[in-house]
Amino acid sequence: MTPIDGPRGDVVGWLEDGEYLRDLRGAVIGWLYDDVVHGRRGQHVGYFNDGLFRDNRGAVVGWIEGASGGPVKPVCHVRPVTPVRQVRPVRAVRHVRQVRAARQIAWSTTSFDEWLRLS
Repeated sequence: MTPIDGPRGDVVGWLEDGEYLRDLRGAVIGWLYDDVVHGRRGQHVGYFNDGLFRDNRGAVVGWIEGASGGPVKPVCHVRPVTPVRQVRPVRAVRHVRQVRAARQIAWSTTSFDEWLRLS
């Protein structure tokens, strides 16, 4: 699993197989479909481009190693142990995509966890 870092350089989640988003405990809290990020209930919460997770306003909520563009990335903290993978739930029906906002070079005010749990 690939660690997802937040604006302070701490791990905020995990990307599994380039598709599933997991929280720090290993539970699936979202997934990628093409470049669109969906929350666990199928809601469209943002996009994933160039290694950056963006909310629907275009602000960055998280990033993976090798990301380009966006705000200045902080120094990363020591990585936690990869969590035990919990069972993958059945995917919810995907909601309609929102219009893509312009990409910002700012951090979102919403945390990664809050972002994926939006309803």
